[in-house]
Amino acid sequence: MTTNPQDALKKAAALAALDDVVDDSIIGVGTGSTVNHLIDALAGIKSRIRGAVSSSEASAKRLAAHGIPLFTLDDIDTLPVYIDGADEIDPGFNMIKGGGGALTREKIVAAISRRFVCICDASKQVATLGRFPLPVEVIPMARAHVARELTRLTGGEPKLREGFITDNGNLILDVHGLAITTPAALETTLNQIVGVVTNGLFAQRGADVLLLATADGVKRTERPL
Repeated sequence: MTTNPQDALKKAAALAALDDVVDDSIIGVGTGSTVNHLIDALAGIKSRIRGAVSSSEASAKRLAAHGIPLFTLDDIDTLPVYIDGADEIDPGFNMIKGGGGALTREKIVAAISRRFVCICDASKQVATLGRFPLPVEVIPMARAHVARELTRLTGGEPKLREGFITDNGNLILDVHGLAITTPAALETTLNQIVGVVTNGLFAQRGADVLLLATADGVKRTERPL
């Protein structure tokens, strides 16, 4: 069976994140293909942790299948570490997330975590965010209004993610054609649109650590001060 080279890099980044797992603690776990490798690896060390808080129903099912206890945010006050991927990450460790549609729950878990470890392959590192369409989670009745406001405020082109409903029962508008030079400010602006649940910019709370898988190995860097 031939291994996809990009998938091999994703797995390498995920395995490197095991060094950030805090023994006898509850771990925040994200969503996506790279995180799936992390969840499978956590199964091998599940005796070291109390369990996990998941950012999506899909990840929760995978964790449960491995016998890893699941907790909700009502059960805890804080998490020592949250490990998740990114669709894009810039030099300031600002990210676009939400390609899998779990951006709102991901943002909530990240907000209560003391440390955010981003795991991804080198293709996700960009100089300027926006090549990957920016996901925006929207209350269904506000879809048209939000789309107009997104166009007015960003100059981008919002497109409905067809056939997709979030775990929260909402829609996703993916905004194409952006070059995001002030991600923290844009994150705030877009979240003020009535009908927006949240957007996929993770700048107000970006990553603290980047584990970037390259052909030369996994490179670990800390968020710039």
